[in-house]
Amino acid sequence: MKRNKLAVLAGIATIFTFSLTGNQTSQEVMAKPSNKITVAYTLNVNKKNIKNKKVKLSKHATVMAGLKKAWRVKSTNGFITAIDGKSQDTHKQIYWTYTINGKFANKGAAEQKVNNHDKVKFTLAKMN
Repeated sequence: MKRNKLAVLAGIATIFTFSLTGNQTSQEVMAKPSNKITVAYTLNVNKKNIKNKKVKLSKHATVMAGLKKAWRVKSTNGFITAIDGKSQDTHKQIYWTYTINGKFANKGAAEQKVNNHDKVKFTLAKMN
């Protein structure tokens, strides 16, 4: 009878020890800062949102890095000329522009850094 009680106590102690170790490990994992950020991208053509994607990027990434990760992109001299087959038309003055969190960016997409949970919207529209 004493042997059974000792075996049960030893089993409980083992389970308790492993459960504490498991909790420590998950807490340590949660405490580590992530080197990844998530940025939401939207393509807008003819005043309609046609595509949305959430992109995982490394910290200090640029708008262009996320755009290229999500879609096929063509550019000339730093200017985006086509995204996912949708091209600008210089004769009709239709160009790609973008905003971050609802504000027009003051840098090119290759220079503009993004932050975690930013919302980047690219719009193909006529410039007046």
